[in-house]
Amino acid sequence: MKQLRLTERFQTFFQAAHSLAVSVRADAVLLLLEQPADWQSLAEWAGQMPLLVAADDPACLEGAKDGGLKSVMLDTGDRPVSAKLEQALLEAVADDMLPTAARVVAVYSAFEEGNMDTISIIGLSEHLGRLTVRDLQQLETSVPLDTLQTVVNLAVEIGREGREGKPVGTLFVVGDARKVLTMTRPTGFDPVRGYQRKERNLKSARVREGIKEIALMDGAFVISADATVDAAARYIDAPAVDITLSKGLGARHWAAASITKATKAIAVAVSESNGTVRIFQNGEVILRIESFRRPMKWKGEFEDLEGETLAGE
Repeated sequence: MKQLRLTERFQTFFQAAHSLAVSVRADAVLLLLEQPADWQSLAEWAGQMPLLVAADDPACLEGAKDGGLKSVMLDTGDRPVSAKLEQALLEAVADDMLPTAARVVAVYSAFEEGNMDTISIIGLSEHLGRLTVRDLQQLETSVPLDTLQTVVNLAVEIGREGREGKPVGTLFVVGDARKVLTMTRPTGFDPVRGYQRKERNLKSARVREGIKEIALMDGAFVISADATVDAAARYIDAPAVDITLSKGLGARHWAAASITKATKAIAVAVSESNGTVRIFQNGEVILRIESFRRPMKWKGEFEDLEGETLAGE
């Protein structure tokens, strides 16, 4: 794979990002790469400032750790740069490379592929909520950790992206599926009925994209412990007994609370109003993730405001 050319222009751009990171007291500089680079030179340029490198292709990151850099492997494919930035930050927080309240200066290609042209300041405390592995391990549940992570990550994507420009709210009920199904009923057509189990498993990217398409439908998704979607568009009939929720939470959240009170399932609810993801267990909100929904803003010149960007030539 062709290596990223560390030209004089790139060095000047990187130094601008480094100076910006120092001036705003950032916790790290993040490089979103499409090619491998001269890791030793980057490490020298970064000096004492922590430098993270992220890419979709493992070949792009080969040797980065040996060069003294922290690397983040992505799985975003052709998704927009905002999604790549988000996953890079999410993974860095989950792997304890960054604190949850970190401030990061990101350098990436926003306008022309292969050409680093944009610098952004991102304050994670304002934009980012994330469940780490440690958070999920605190849940006393028989649902495998990887299944929980898969469902939570999907819920976060739905909360952030919506569908066709419109916000989407939905509900996933994970685990204890047999009992859950006895306490739910179909709202109408079930779009996953008739498919083989492997065609309904959320570990598949194709299946996750399909679920996003039907998340607009009323009702909950019932997910088994192995991440298979057992049913969709289900109305929850569980009684809302001895449940107390914060003011402003609607029927979807009451359904999440009631089904987890009556079963051993975990419920993951996406709020339509703001994309917030809440995780319920035993009738209570256990964890909450705020949506990384604020759009990126492209600017022709630097403005010393968190969340703004510096666009290069």
